[in-house]
Amino acid sequence: MIALIRGTIAIKTPQNVIVDVGGVGYDIITPLSTFYLLPDPPGEVSLYIHTNVREDAIQLFGFLSMLEKALFLLLIGVNGIGPKLAVNILSGIGPNELLNAISMGDIFKIQAIPGIGKKMSERIILELKDRTGKLLRSDTVDKPMPVIEDFIHNIDDDALSALVNLGYSVKAAEQAIRKAKETLTDPTLEELIRVALRPLA
Repeated sequence: MIALIRGTIAIKTPQNVIVDVGGVGYDIITPLSTFYLLPDPPGEVSLYIHTNVREDAIQLFGFLSMLEKALFLLLIGVNGIGPKLAVNILSGIGPNELLNAISMGDIFKIQAIPGIGKKMSERIILELKDRTGKLLRSDTVDKPMPVIEDFIHNIDDDALSALVNLGYSVKAAEQAIRKAKETLTDPTLEELIRVALRPLA
């Protein structure tokens, strides 16, 4: 199983990143919590990997921090949560914020994540609350690094794609992006997604 990939970013989108390792490109699915911190191509990156083997495909899920990967593994252990939904959860809430919400039993905070209803929120807290103590005692802190505007894709389209993949309707996502751009001057993709998410959440 692949546990770590280190290489050069060839392509970066809100849904995935292709990392060039010695001429071989690995397509890695990442949550927005990782995407926000990735350098733009051709930046160097190291990602902790979870390899998901299915009958019809092998998928790689990548995370910049061990905390993100640990939370991902906890989430996919919850009944009814698969890898894609776990990524969406980490995209809808920061890892430290999610960890605190679980430990404090904050159902409403988790329920605000797109695609997560009341029953699923209750299940996440019930199954994971007693398992987050070790993570809470860790010193993991997510610190953003400087980024520049993504020059490969139109940022409006990428932001729209990211919000739709999080479970928001196209109409709601488009409106949120328009409002966000009214308050931003020459935003990066990361800034646009962050600001657009505020009214949606």
